[in-house]
Amino acid sequence: MDIAQFFPVMLAGFAAAVGFTPITKRLAVVLGVLDQPSARKVHQTPTPLMGGLAIYGALVLALLLFSPPFYLVELGAILAGATWLVLVGFVDDRRGMLPLVKLGGQMIAAIVLVLAGIQVRIFPSQALNVAFTLLWIVFIINAMNFQDNMDGLAAGITAIASIAFFVMAVQQELSLVGSMAAALGGASIGFLIYNFNPASSFMGDMGSMVLGFLLAVLAIKLNFRVPAERQVITWMVPVVVLGLPIFDAALVILTRLIEGRSPMMGGKDHTSHRLVSLGLSQRAAVLALYAVCAALGVAAVQLSHANISEGAMIGAGLAGAAAAAFVFLNWAYLRNRRRA
Repeated sequence: MDIAQFFPVMLAGFAAAVGFTPITKRLAVVLGVLDQPSARKVHQTPTPLMGGLAIYGALVLALLLFSPPFYLVELGAILAGATWLVLVGFVDDRRGMLPLVKLGGQMIAAIVLVLAGIQVRIFPSQALNVAFTLLWIVFIINAMNFQDNMDGLAAGITAIASIAFFVMAVQQELSLVGSMAAALGGASIGFLIYNFNPASSFMGDMGSMVLGFLLAVLAIKLNFRVPAERQVITWMVPVVVLGLPIFDAALVILTRLIEGRSPMMGGKDHTSHRLVSLGLSQRAAVLALYAVCAALGVAAVQLSHANISEGAMIGAGLAGAAAAAFVFLNWAYLRNRRRA
């Protein structure tokens, strides 16, 4: 598969996001969809909150212009789910939405995928496969929603993860995954021009939920043509690519449950906030997390070629690093809480 065939979709996604974002900024001001400063947020001035619409529009335009024409059912389901989440996110950004209602909206998008045949095929039981698919999609949507807590973080993570998926899709000759990853990566980088610190536009829930949804789809569709005994290794690959949002979601959910708070309640207890509490600037914290995400992407590519013993070593090393980071960040968080 020629990697050059994906350059048009990536460039289209990038250029469209660069062009659409100023339009969504003005639209957000007109509609009053602004993110107001508060005690649990890091920005100091009201900021337009419809950048996710620019990412979505750029992605759709790039895919409709350059995606392979022989995946219409799957592509239609993916775009239908993304469109639905844009609408759910817009309502949440403008008026607010109860967590359970938003969760129900996310579940509808996941069900659309399953009905189109997009699902994991890990277990011998179809019911287990469907249940795991729904859980995976909703979890990754919320994990990426959690990442939208600091300028440029969610968009940058998405761009890096998309590049990792793109590289492996080209290696495995997966044209739909390659096109989607290229479009998503290009659109995320284009939006990042306006979203990196200091941000002039936020993506809002209509952006972060769509990013999580699409990353979850890329993870499901990334199929490796390997013998059955190596599948246990390749199943680890998407988890490693998305290791940072998965780690952060686990860290935040556990912290909030221990403190008797709802996991869906906002707060300054994310990985990025904890790095800032250690003395890093917001920009430095985000760049450090970019580096972690890039390292995980490289590890995932290596894992995709690894044999059983090599895969076990890589997996054990990453699990040990994650456990050490979990303990250290939780210790730092508790120390700062005691000081406060």
